Amino acid sequence: QVQLVESGGGLEQAGGSRRLSCAASGRVFSIDYMAWFRQAPGKQREFVALITSGGSGNYADSLKGRFTISGDFARNTVYLQMNSLKPEDTADYYCNARIAGQEYWGKGTLVTVSS
Repeated sequence: QVQLVESGGGLEQAGGSRRLSCAASGRVFSIDYMAWFRQAPGKQREFVALITSGGSGNYADSLKGRFTISGDFARNTVYLQMNSLKPEDTADYYCNARIAGQEYWGKGTLVTVSS
């Protein structure tokens, strides 16, 4: 079994920065990709960013330039650097990964951005 554990959430002021981490543990044999999604209150979960084990990254168009995804696959860890935070970035941020062909989700970490 694989577990994904997010960390780094909390309260941040608008304009500030925050770095989220997600570590995969357990039977992590082959990571295809790791990604971040988010779900704001009352809204559907949405894609944020993805990075493949080869280092290719993809972003939601609306977040390009403010958010940066990076990965340390030797440590089975992915990061999300969030800059110039806005109140509308307030959401639960979920780690997602496909490992050996199976998809896994973390339980999420809450980021609250105050105006």
